[in-house]
Amino acid sequence: MAGGAAVVDSSSKVYPGRMTAFVIFASLVAACGGLMLGYDIGISGGVTAMSSFLQPFFPDVYRKEQGIVSSNHGLLLILLPSMHGRKLSIIIGAVIFLLGAAFNAAAIHVAMLYIGRLLLGLGVGFVIQAAPLYLSEMAPSKSRGSLNTIFQLMITELDTFGEERPEASMIHGGWGWRLSLGLAAVPAAIVLLGSISLPDTPNSMIERGASEEDVKKNLRRIRGTEDVHEEYQDLCDACANASKAANNNNNNKLAIFQRKYVPQMVMTFLIPFFQQLTGINVIMFYAPVLFQTLGFGNDASLMSAVITGLVNVAATGVAFLVVDRYGRRPLFLEGGLQMLLSQVIIGSLIWKVFGVAGMASVSKGYAYGIVALICVYVAGFAWSWGPLGWLVPSEIFPLEIRSTGQAINATINMLMTFVIGQVFLSLLCATKFGLFFIFAFFVLSMTLFVAFFLPETKGIPIEDMSKVWSQHWFWRRFVPCEDSTRRVEMV
Repeated sequence: MAGGAAVVDSSSKVYPGRMTAFVIFASLVAACGGLMLGYDIGISGGVTAMSSFLQPFFPDVYRKEQGIVSSNHGLLLILLPSMHGRKLSIIIGAVIFLLGAAFNAAAIHVAMLYIGRLLLGLGVGFVIQAAPLYLSEMAPSKSRGSLNTIFQLMITELDTFGEERPEASMIHGGWGWRLSLGLAAVPAAIVLLGSISLPDTPNSMIERGASEEDVKKNLRRIRGTEDVHEEYQDLCDACANASKAANNNNNNKLAIFQRKYVPQMVMTFLIPFFQQLTGINVIMFYAPVLFQTLGFGNDASLMSAVITGLVNVAATGVAFLVVDRYGRRPLFLEGGLQMLLSQVIIGSLIWKVFGVAGMASVSKGYAYGIVALICVYVAGFAWSWGPLGWLVPSEIFPLEIRSTGQAINATINMLMTFVIGQVFLSLLCATKFGLFFIFAFFVLSMTLFVAFFLPETKGIPIEDMSKVWSQHWFWRRFVPCEDSTRRVEMV
C-alpha cells in the first residue's frame, strides 16, 4: 500500500473490562518516572548557572562566566533482563536515583558530583527503560496511548520548571544549589514508595512463572471484570512464543538484530533519533531573547518558560485525549507538518530581520509574530513527537525482545540528547538562522518516514502487534509466515 498505513483487519480483539481506578493509580506511579528524567534535564542542569556552585567546584568556569555541560546522564545500560520484571526495575532505578541525589546534595569535591551524576544517569536509565513498558503492558489496548502519554507530561512539567535556572543568591547562605540537587530525591521517593504497592504486569508475571490463579487474580483487579480467560490465554500464548523464540536463539540478546525483527529495530532506532532532531532546542534557545525584546527584561527567561511550558502541557493534554481515538499516525503527520511550517517561517523571519551578520534588536511586531509561531511549533511537538516518541517503541516489540528493544530506544534517545547538546551552539554560531532550515529538513524527512513506513498501532492488543507488520506494504517482506498466520494457527 503506497500510503504506508497497514490495513489492520477489523477482527482485532477487544478484551472485556474497563478503565479501573487501580490501573489509573498504577499508571500515574509509573509515569512519575518521567519526573525523574524531567528533573535531570531541567532543574539539575540549571544548577550549573549558580555562582555559589561554580565558585568552589569550577572556579575557572566561574571566572570566564561560562556554563558547563551537565546533561551527561546518558549512561544507559541494556541490563534489565525480563526475569526481574518491570516493577523491580523501576524500584531499582528509583533507589539508585535517590543515592545520586544524596551524593550531589552533600558534595564537598568534584568527585562526589561525578559519582552523583553517574548514579542519576543509571537511575534514569532503569526507569525510562521500564516505565513505558509497564504502562503499555498494564493499560487496556484501547487506552494504552492515553496512559502512556502521561509519561511525557511528567517529563514536560519538571523540564519546563527548570528552564529559569534561578541564582543561588536568591537563597541565603549560598546553599541553594544543594537544595536544588537534593530535591531530586522527591520524584525518586514518589516513584519508589508508589511502586512498592503496585503489582507487576501480567506479562511479566507469566514470563517469570507465576501461577495461573495469581495472574488471573491480578488481571481481574486490573480490568475490573471476572471475564479475563481470553486475555489470559493470549498472554500465555505470547509468552510461550517468546520462550520458544528465546530458546531458539539461546537467549542471545543480539537476537533482536535478526531479519524478522527488522521493522521493530528500524523504528526503535529512528523514532528516538528523529525525536531529538525536531529542533526543539533551537526553538527554546531563541524564545528568551524574543521575550526580552518584548519588554520583559530580566523576567524574559521566566516568561518564556511559563508561556512555552503552558503550551507544552496543554498540547500534551490534547495528545492524551485524542491519541487512542484518532491514532498515532495522524498525530505524527499533523505535528510534523505543523513543526515544519513553523520552523520555515521562523527561520525566514529571523533571516529577514537579523540577516547574515546578525542584529542586536528586533521590532515588537516581528517578535510577537515569532513568539506566536514558537507556541505553534511547541504545540505540534507536544502532541506528536514528544509523547509518541516514547509510546510507539514501547508497544511494538514482541515479548521476547521487548526489554532489550526499549533499552535500545532509551539509549539512543539519551545519546542523541547528549550529541545535540554538544554540537548545538557550534551549529548555531556557524549557521545562525540556517539552523532552522536544517532542522526543518529533518522534520520533513521524519514526517515522510512516518507516512510511508509507520503502521498504525491504535487499539491493537500488545500481544497481537505482529500483524501490523505482516499487513504493511513494505515490512511484510521481513515478517515470517508463522508470525503473520499466528492467529489462524491458534484458532
